[in-house]
Amino acid sequence: MTVSWSSYRRARRRSRQAWGILAAAAVSALAALFWFFTAGQFALAEPAVSGPTEAPVFDPAWMKPVEPVHPVPPGTALAALEGLAVKGRAASSDYSREAFGPAWQDVDRNGCDTRNDILRRDLTAVVMTEGSKCRVAAGSFQEPYTAQFVDFRRGSESSRAVQIDHVVALSDAWQKGAQALAAGRRQSLANDPLNLIAADGPANQQKGAGDAATWLPKNKSIRCHYVARQISVKAAYGLWVTAAEKDAMKRVLGSCPGQQTVAAR
Repeated sequence: MTVSWSSYRRARRRSRQAWGILAAAAVSALAALFWFFTAGQFALAEPAVSGPTEAPVFDPAWMKPVEPVHPVPPGTALAALEGLAVKGRAASSDYSREAFGPAWQDVDRNGCDTRNDILRRDLTAVVMTEGSKCRVAAGSFQEPYTAQFVDFRRGSESSRAVQIDHVVALSDAWQKGAQALAAGRRQSLANDPLNLIAADGPANQQKGAGDAATWLPKNKSIRCHYVARQISVKAAYGLWVTAAEKDAMKRVLGSCPGQQTVAAR
């Protein structure tokens, strides 16, 4: 049987392609085996960490409500999101933390500063400093943004491991309507327990002034609550969202369309 030169070349090309596919498959198989016998078998054996699905908001036993500009609208977070204005960011060049008053005031007038109020609300097995009814000395919790279990111990270094996050960052609020609020309203926004969550220090630093379009918690289980809480804060204080932020919020809430707004009551 006579084989043409062109047929011979086609057969050689197909043969080389087949060997190439086999070689790639062999490399992938070896890499998978290497991963399994080094770290993989241990990773597969680890139980999945179930992160918190929400964070505390209000404890009427010892906290008093902070009055927002508007009541949080009842119903779904998606519906409340549609009620928020959509605009671009205002300038941030004139932002300062002092515009929201001194940090951690006793805005609800329960006799304790806001930071200690939030630590007491969010931690479990809370130990108070001897002789104080407000100052939290120690506690523990499953941190909501990373789902890691964290022990809090008061101290110049250890206290940084647990920070109080503004769910709607104050710089973000400033660029989206808070400039127009009276000074007292801005103080309420900065100290409202609805807008505050005890969080992992590094995660809080990573978030910075980010909104939902630029930062979401690593713990996906809490994202619906987190976004609903941002929407609730913005509705309560007459703040707006950007188009990108609204799109990001809608993507998160697409997995939980029944998610309700959050109120500090």
